[in-house]
Amino acid sequence: MSRSPAPADRARELRRRLDDANHRYHVLDDPDITDAEYDRLLRELDALESEHPDLRDPGSPTTRVGGAPSGRFAPVAHAVPMLSLSNAFDDDEVRDFVARISRETGDETPVFSVEPKLDGLAISLRYEEGVFVRGATRGDGSTGEDVTANLRTLRSIPLVLRGDAPSVFEVRGEIVMPRAAFEAFNARARESGEKPLANPRNGAAGSLRQLDPRVTAQRPLAFFAYALGEVEAGGGDGDDQAMPPTHSRTLAWLRELGFPVSQEVGTAEGVDGLLAYYARIGERRDALPYDIDGVVYKLDRYDQQRAMGYVSRAPRWALAHKFPAQEEATTVEAIEVNVGRTGAVTPWVLMAPVHVGGVTVTRATLHNADQVARLDVRVGDTVIVRRAGDVIPEVVRVVEDQRPRDANGRELHPPYVLPVRCPDCGSAIERDEGEVVARCTGGLFCPAQRKQALLHFASRRAMDIEGLGERFTDALVELGYVRTVADLYSLVVDDFVEMKRRADELADAVPETVKAGKVATRWAENLVAAIEASRETTLERLLFALGIRDVGESTARTLARHFGALDPLMAADEETLQQVPDVGPVVAAHIVHFFAEPHNRDVIAALREQGVHWPEGPPRRANEGPLAGKTVVLTGGLGTMAREAASDRLQALGAKVSGSVSKKTSIVVAGEAAGSKLAKARELGVEVWDEDRLLEFLGQHE
Repeated sequence: MSRSPAPADRARELRRRLDDANHRYHVLDDPDITDAEYDRLLRELDALESEHPDLRDPGSPTTRVGGAPSGRFAPVAHAVPMLSLSNAFDDDEVRDFVARISRETGDETPVFSVEPKLDGLAISLRYEEGVFVRGATRGDGSTGEDVTANLRTLRSIPLVLRGDAPSVFEVRGEIVMPRAAFEAFNARARESGEKPLANPRNGAAGSLRQLDPRVTAQRPLAFFAYALGEVEAGGGDGDDQAMPPTHSRTLAWLRELGFPVSQEVGTAEGVDGLLAYYARIGERRDALPYDIDGVVYKLDRYDQQRAMGYVSRAPRWALAHKFPAQEEATTVEAIEVNVGRTGAVTPWVLMAPVHVGGVTVTRATLHNADQVARLDVRVGDTVIVRRAGDVIPEVVRVVEDQRPRDANGRELHPPYVLPVRCPDCGSAIERDEGEVVARCTGGLFCPAQRKQALLHFASRRAMDIEGLGERFTDALVELGYVRTVADLYSLVVDDFVEMKRRADELADAVPETVKAGKVATRWAENLVAAIEASRETTLERLLFALGIRDVGESTARTLARHFGALDPLMAADEETLQQVPDVGPVVAAHIVHFFAEPHNRDVIAALREQGVHWPEGPPRRANEGPLAGKTVVLTGGLGTMAREAASDRLQALGAKVSGSVSKKTSIVVAGEAAGSKLAKARELGVEVWDEDRLLEFLGQHE
């Protein structure tokens, strides 16, 4: 029977692990544990030291903010320490926080300044006589690193203040990497074979601490102000009296001086106000442009802040209310691949269930074989999994020192190798030169591609077969009712009813009405009717529905107009295709390859035999048609036709249909309840049509 370690031994171990985590995070920018794990260890140590006061140590992580500077930059001593905040993880801790403040200040409903807790790198900006002179990282709270040259590259940081401020004026805030910029940066990194960033916070920290400011200048960073540091007035007492009396008014003042401040800042009264703000920001968390890991409550009145004072490492008048972690550690149980509609082979890890960002996940993506190789993910590995909003969870790093080994220290599992054969159809998996993604060569005969191709074919912007969702497409393929999209058009109501019965039996979910012989068929009748209606389509919809690689809606529309009919397009070579606007050599090669495959031609022939038809006509070049060269904007509701149909008709006549009004707009078609676009059109003098004028014009060009 194992015994728990003595308190002193456990405290030493916790300090060692926390110091190591601090060093890796603050100095090396290479964390090996999650925020949630760090918080758990720190709280355990704090509780242990509180229970055993003799274990307190002035060098304990509970008495300091972070780690020492890396030594790569000049040290900067903070005139006013950059302290961290105490954390709360549940509502009761927030209630205790407010109760303590009410008790000590005598204010039953204290007012708090509230703001999101930005997940980036804390910095201090120093201004003298209104001019930016120095910027420093937080470091260990007392001493940071001089990163002035790098900070000067951020356009969100004012170099000269836009108003009067004290002669010495330090502004504290956070450097973050916005989500969209982070995703775009990583997409480019993967395409070029470079190592992607682990998360936006690491991206911000690593970008700011580059020795070459030119590297920082290329990184998409943003700054948000949230507090003051040292403030030294150059004149008399009048300057001190002019300082705002509350934190919320200080934030408004900072915004006036030219500093970005989060749009989510506000004030709240008492514990109910704080918890309501926490819930509101939690609901909007995934829609924010930057990552946050909680919200911050600060007693708004500065006189009350002074009355509350500080403990050794944090102010007693502020609290960070943390959200559930969005990064967690778990163990890899298996690595598999998923085959998509275009044959793209994506590796996935199957993991021990882990709670990340409010949900339990068991699968995470690895994107492609290059990322598997970079991370060196293996079965049995402990990995850090990240989830942001509704984004598919992804593995961001491997904790290599926890990799399983035998008694001799040898690794138990070999490096993962992408399979050479498709797990769904047995076809070869190939990777073209210069491409990141490997693909199954099975085409429409691969069951995995068949399901995705069927879903795409039936989608609203393609053949628009309403009701044919993922559940039915899975059953149609798995039970053998459909081998190609053309098989859809031979199905009848009884086929769908029988398919559903078989699928329910396999899932052991046969409804009682079916067992009793009472089978509802209206859904099947509606589905067959939707398939029947889709026999009449357009060439551009068909081209999009076929799922030709890199041929989206816009390219399909351009091809349909350029060739006018399907057969000339199928016969076109790459040189001919590259004469089509916006079709380059890569897309041209994909189109030629698609139509060169015998089974794809067979599918098209079968569709024609099943009665799928579309109007064909003479080719129309991009500069032809009565609206050639004109930009049209549709706004408001149309009573006699759908906006989409109107857009298609206008584009068929040569127009470019845009979503916004500008000086380049030729015509604005204004339906019912037209709003700001109509107003802007009138302001710019753009020609405006009502629905009757539109219908008259379209009728003249049938």
